[in-house]
Amino acid sequence: MGSANGLHQLIDAHYQALYRYAYRLSGSASDAEDLTQETFGKALARLPQLREPDRAKAWLYRILRNAYLHRVRDQKRHRVVPLDAVGDLPERPADAGDTDIDPARLQAALNDLDETFRTPIVLYYFEDFSYRDIADQMDLPIGTVMSRLARGKAYLRSRLAPPEAGEAGPTALTGPVGRPRPAGVPQHPPAAG
Repeated sequence: MGSANGLHQLIDAHYQALYRYAYRLSGSASDAEDLTQETFGKALARLPQLREPDRAKAWLYRILRNAYLHRVRDQKRHRVVPLDAVGDLPERPADAGDTDIDPARLQAALNDLDETFRTPIVLYYFEDFSYRDIADQMDLPIGTVMSRLARGKAYLRSRLAPPEAGEAGPTALTGPVGRPRPAGVPQHPPAAG
């Protein structure tokens, strides 16, 4: 793959998806733009290392994630939400309907979520990665990916649930359980691929 032509092909094919991923990770349009540009800059320098062009998407996502993690460590702005207190939540009642979630509230909840849980959520629900792809991307066993998805989704559900009459609303870990999931997030993930 020629460097200039190859980079243009990668940008055309993957810019929008990488930007969305960067935005979901960082929560900021300017940070997402910077991360996306940094990713393509690093990709250009490493383009000869890309031996399998059909794996370019996963390769670019890994570069972007590493750039994001490096940035977080450097800026010491890594927020941690302890999820140990989140146990198994009961399934959503069958009569509960889907509710639309404000994208800003969803992004704020994602921003509060630790990166170890945020990355699998973003890759699975927003970027359509399979369990196997996420496991490869994060160098984790599939079971760990599934656990992190379940715990991250439980946290988001508790944060994004509308408060019932008389309730003060959900807190980071103690909100009402069994509430509707965010719009666009399926209740039961499909089997590992």
